[in-house]
Amino acid sequence: MKTTGARRSLPWLLGTWGVTRLLLLLFVFKVYVFPGPDVTSDVSVIYHGWYDVLSSGTFPQKDVTWQYPPAAALAILSPGLLPFLDYASAFFVLAFVADLVALCLLLYAGLRPSKSLRGAWVWVVGVPLLGPTVYARYDVMVTAVAVAALLAGARHPRVMGALVGFGAMLKVWPAMLLLGAVRRRAWGAAVVSAGVIAGLFALAMPGAFAFLTFQRDRGTEVESLGSLVFHVARQFGWDGKVLLNYGSVEFLGPYVDWVSTGALFLTGTALGWLVLWRLLAKRFMTHTLADAALVAVLMFTVTSRVISPQYLVWLVGLAAVCLCFRTSRMGLPALLVLAACFATVLEFPVYFANVVASDGLGITLLFIRNGLLVVAAVTGAVRLWRATVPPIASVPPLPPQTAPAQETPVSS
Repeated sequence: MKTTGARRSLPWLLGTWGVTRLLLLLFVFKVYVFPGPDVTSDVSVIYHGWYDVLSSGTFPQKDVTWQYPPAAALAILSPGLLPFLDYASAFFVLAFVADLVALCLLLYAGLRPSKSLRGAWVWVVGVPLLGPTVYARYDVMVTAVAVAALLAGARHPRVMGALVGFGAMLKVWPAMLLLGAVRRRAWGAAVVSAGVIAGLFALAMPGAFAFLTFQRDRGTEVESLGSLVFHVARQFGWDGKVLLNYGSVEFLGPYVDWVSTGALFLTGTALGWLVLWRLLAKRFMTHTLADAALVAVLMFTVTSRVISPQYLVWLVGLAAVCLCFRTSRMGLPALLVLAACFATVLEFPVYFANVVASDGLGITLLFIRNGLLVVAAVTGAVRLWRATVPPIASVPPLPPQTAPAQETPVSS
């Protein structure tokens, strides 16, 4: 009966996907202008510039805005597969294709016995809530790889590991998908996949790992959790600046390094909690792999010095995989992520000028978006712990004595 009901809702799901994706394409192709700054300039200017450098056979070794693992070159070079289109148009089309691939994977999973189309609905609804930014960044391509990896995890651990290794070489964060993996084959395949890809790029193109030194002097990005300290401090005379730095708009000035260090401490704390959970967890179900991945990425996102709008694409994809499983405990965190997506499109790009100015509207939107992400991370962590870590067994009470105990004499 449930499968029949899911199939009945399929036309509505596909229709919603078609309408919303058509709107996204109309926005990125500028048939209609989306409110706020032009989010497509990163593709037409920055990505295109990297494309020219990468096409020459080397990485952007002197460009501090290049902060990605070597396989990211594949995403940047991919528009060359469509030579009949200009670079930006080809990129938007390929982002659309990645979106479609993720949907097909979620539909295939959701229509299987004991699965649910809730995951596909999360993807269908969550992506357009972020606006045209989704098609103007390569994160949707990475997310499609992560979705494929998680859905393959239960039955094909080696395939999952290979995809995770590839994804980690695209943008690092997919490595966290291994947190809930219980089979060593997945870990081994991931190491081999990442190692082979890294080795090939290191041999073929100079500067493959120059990105590792390009984030050393970063500040605190204006949309991050830590940035709220300075947004509020500006109301009381803090004399720092907001500048374009290392490819993002950041706070620079007094005490910024303190807050950035605090963010790194929180990230370390989150890592410690995740390691503790992994050591104590005993009950691993089919959905635990996806649940753990969502919680891990949520925790690292909220504690990061940077929370770019495209990071929410990762969370939408992982939440979608979680809700493909009827027994997943991540229903509420997924809803909070969707709400955070709507708050995100308001703070960027619609009211980004207010965020940069630290006015009342900008600060309110950031408090709402970041607060939703924090609550989602905490809620997800609590639910993951309760579902997988058995409670500490209490010591049973001593049975009542029926006769007075004989006192044992103490020998001298």
